[in-house]
Amino acid sequence: MLAHPVGSNHAGAIWPGDRFDKPAGRTYHSRTMAERADKPIAYAKLRVNADRLWQSLERFGEIGGTERGGCNRQALTDEDRAGRDLFSNWMRQADCSISVDAIGNLYARREGLEPKAAPVMASSHLDTQATGGRFDGVYGVLAGLEVVRVLNDHGIRTRRPIEVVSWTNEEGCRFVPAMLGSGTVAGAHSLDYALARCDAAGRSVGEELKRIGYRGTREAQPFPVHASFEAHIEQGPILERDRVTIGVVTGIQGLHWVDVVLTGVPCHAGPTPMEMRRDPWRAATRIIERAMALAEARTPLGRCTVGDVQCKPGARNTVPETLRIAVDIRHPESEVLEQMLGELRAAAAEEAARANVSASVEPVWHMPPTPFAPRLIDLVEQSARALGYSNQRITSGAGHDSLNIARFAPTTMIFVPCAGGLSHNEAELADPADLAAGANVLLHAVLAAAND
Repeated sequence: MLAHPVGSNHAGAIWPGDRFDKPAGRTYHSRTMAERADKPIAYAKLRVNADRLWQSLERFGEIGGTERGGCNRQALTDEDRAGRDLFSNWMRQADCSISVDAIGNLYARREGLEPKAAPVMASSHLDTQATGGRFDGVYGVLAGLEVVRVLNDHGIRTRRPIEVVSWTNEEGCRFVPAMLGSGTVAGAHSLDYALARCDAAGRSVGEELKRIGYRGTREAQPFPVHASFEAHIEQGPILERDRVTIGVVTGIQGLHWVDVVLTGVPCHAGPTPMEMRRDPWRAATRIIERAMALAEARTPLGRCTVGDVQCKPGARNTVPETLRIAVDIRHPESEVLEQMLGELRAAAAEEAARANVSASVEPVWHMPPTPFAPRLIDLVEQSARALGYSNQRITSGAGHDSLNIARFAPTTMIFVPCAGGLSHNEAELADPADLAAGANVLLHAVLAAAND
């Protein structure tokens, strides 16, 4: 794929309608927007400015920065507004136009030579957990900014427009559910539902969008997208363990969140013999063990987590009446995921019967497995190889906005390692060289797609 230079129809320029099958190895001449460049630039040699990307991340880390080195930039807070303002200013300085939709998603558009062509998108999010890190989400947005800056540095124009997008409330930390902005655009939620979500203090998304000045007029609905990319830290330990620089993400694993509710008979801990008790804990311990086993039987892809147990009445010397066990099961294959859920239901019924208590398995949330676009997966892999980076295909263990974008647009993701696989943590850390590598892969993938 070849990049479009800025300027008149001089020799070597490629314009809409030209075929992209020029002789391999040819160098195309270009000039920057401000006529700064005076040397030819070979597309294959393009690289991001690693120092500039790192400095941008460092500057953003100051917004909502915590004493322990992390970030607290929750959705639609004053800190989020400050981050949105900074991002918007940077994108305007990069000659991009800014638009905001009705759920507050923020779009920065670099126009293409064919403005009506479906754009190529680089997106992620700027909000964080309350005790979040400095790279989750924001790296993908600022990597998109860096792509635009590099294209401007070299005066490279693309056939298709490029849009760098920050989605609203990806984390779901302040407003539930997570990935709210992208989900609304994708049609997973109605706009009215999304605007009515409230935080713990009773403040709604709609009210807070107006307060911070980011309730936009662009429609929050699906729109034509030629290709969508999201660069992100892995948030897990696999790439670091395998000493691989680039994760070529093939999709996002599915999950079921369920509550296993066990009900027995409360009684005094002293006078009641063990054999006469209807104690939900007797079933709970076996159910938890079997839940872990059903994931372990499907290694390395199966996952099971018991993240919370609520005990009522919750007195030390009383056999509880009710236990509510929060279970998270995950797998990238739909059939296997449903098998796991079926086995969990069966285990709950069997162990409850043995303990002489009642059981129910109540659904809380389901995220179906999401495969990404094969042509974009291949493109990311080819880009990583051409740049000389070690790479491997990987399934995302966490949910991301790309899960929703894949509902209406060809989508994939680019992962880079993070230290110890640690994320959603103030100690979250990534190597500047790895971040630059991911941004370089994004640059080349976006360029190829934008000239497709």
